[in-house]
Amino acid sequence: MATVSSYSSVVPDATPLSLREAFERCRAETEEWAKTFYLGTLLMPLEKRQAIWAIYVWCRRTDEIMDSPEALSKPKEQLLAELDSWEEHTREMFKGCVNTWLDKVMVDTIHRFSQPLQPYLDMIEGMRMDLTSLRYQSFSDLQLYCYRVAGTVGLMSEKVMGIDDCYTSAPWSEETETSGAAVALGIANQLTNILRDVGEDRQRGRIYLPLDEINGFGYSESELLDGVINDQWRNLMAFQIQRARDWFKRSESGVRFLAPDARWPVWTSLRLYRGILSRIENNDYDVFNYRAFVPRYRKLIDLPFSFILSQAK
Repeated sequence: MATVSSYSSVVPDATPLSLREAFERCRAETEEWAKTFYLGTLLMPLEKRQAIWAIYVWCRRTDEIMDSPEALSKPKEQLLAELDSWEEHTREMFKGCVNTWLDKVMVDTIHRFSQPLQPYLDMIEGMRMDLTSLRYQSFSDLQLYCYRVAGTVGLMSEKVMGIDDCYTSAPWSEETETSGAAVALGIANQLTNILRDVGEDRQRGRIYLPLDEINGFGYSESELLDGVINDQWRNLMAFQIQRARDWFKRSESGVRFLAPDARWPVWTSLRLYRGILSRIENNDYDVFNYRAFVPRYRKLIDLPFSFILSQAK
C-alpha cells in the first residue's frame, strides 16, 4: 500500500471518524464546493445522497492533485508520482483497505452500490492528460479528455441512481441503456465547465477549446490569452454552447429509465447546470471577467419544473 505521506496534500487526514461523521464531512464539502450539484442531491433518499457525496469528494481529491494551489508550484515528475500513488491507493481501497475517513465512506459506497473500478482509474488517467496536453487540436481529442474527467462520473453515479423496476423486469429490459446517457451528461457538464472557466484556465496556460475551431472562426490563441472579445469570439462561443446543449439533450433520453427517487434530482442537476450556458450568453460571452453561475432564486424556481419532467415516462 502506498504511504499516505507521498500525497498528503490530497489524501484526507486519517483522523478516526464514525461512518456517520465521515459522511457528514462529505456532505459539508459537497455543499461548500458544488452548490448547484448539492441542491440536486438533497432530493435523493439519504442512502443515495450520502454515496453521491462520497463519490464527489473522491473526485475532488483526484482533481486537487492537479488543480490545488499547491500543485501549481510542483514539478511535473512529482505530480505524476502523486497520481501514481493515488491510483495505487484507489486500487487498494476497492479491495476493502481503509486508511482514511474518505476510504471508510468509499468502501461502504463501493459495496452498497457495486461500484466499478475502471471509471475511477479512467479519471486518474484524465488528470495525467492535464500534465501532457495543454492544448487540444480537435474536438475528438477533447472528447476523450471530457469522458475521462467527467463522463466517468456518470458511470460512477448510475449504480447509485438505480434503474426503475418496471424496466428491469420487462422483457425488453436488456435493451435499456443508461450508461451512454450517463456519460453524455458528464461530458455536457465538463463542456460547460470548460466554457465557464476559459479565463481561469488561460492563467494556468491551458486552452481546452479545440484549436482547429478557434482558427476556423477567425480567432486566435493569442487573442484568447489576452481576453479579446469580438464578433469572432462570440461566434466561436455560440458554437461551443450549442454543442454543450446537444450533449445535454443526448443525456435526457436516459433519465426516464432511472429509479423514481433519482429522476427528480437528476433532472434538477441537468437543468440547473445547463442554465450556466444561458448565463454565459447573458454576460455577452465574457468569461474572462465574469464567472457565470445560476442564482439561488433561479434554482428554487426551477425545482417544480424539474419535478414535472421527472414524472413523465
